[in-house]
Amino acid sequence: MQQQISVVTLGVSDLARSSRFYQEGFGWAPVFTNPEIVFYQMNGLVFGTWLKASLEEDLGGANLVSPGAFAMAHNVAAMNDVEPLMARLERAGGRIVRAADAPPHGGYRGYIADPDGHAWEIAWNPAWTITPDGQVRFAL
Repeated sequence: MQQQISVVTLGVSDLARSSRFYQEGFGWAPVFTNPEIVFYQMNGLVFGTWLKASLEEDLGGANLVSPGAFAMAHNVAAMNDVEPLMARLERAGGRIVRAADAPPHGGYRGYIADPDGHAWEIAWNPAWTITPDGQVRFAL
C-alpha cells in the first residue's frame, strides 16, 4: 500500500471565519467552495474545512469532539519567518497558544490555534529542507 494521505478535513463551526484564517492568514487559495465546505489543493494532498454539523452527518450522525488531540504543522524556510507568520495568522482570527521559541531538540517554533481551536505548529527546522513546490523533506 502506498504511504500517503489524500485529504485532511477539519470540522469548523463557521466557514467564513475559518476561510479568513486560512486564506488571509496562510494566504491559501481555495480550489472549491460551497456553503458547507472549502477545499485547498496542497503539495500532495487536499486540505478541507467543512461545517462540523455537515461532517458529522456525513459520518452517519457521529458526535465529533473538537478539536482533537493532534497538531498540524506548517514549516517555513527561515527562522525569521516563524513569528511574522504567527502574527499574520493571529490577525486573521487565530489565537497564539505558545509563543515562538527554540525547543531543546533544535529549530524554532510556536503554536497557534485556528478559530475552531485546531492547533498549528509554525516551525523552522534547520535540518529539514523545503522543496520549491512546498514539500518538506525529513532529515535528522
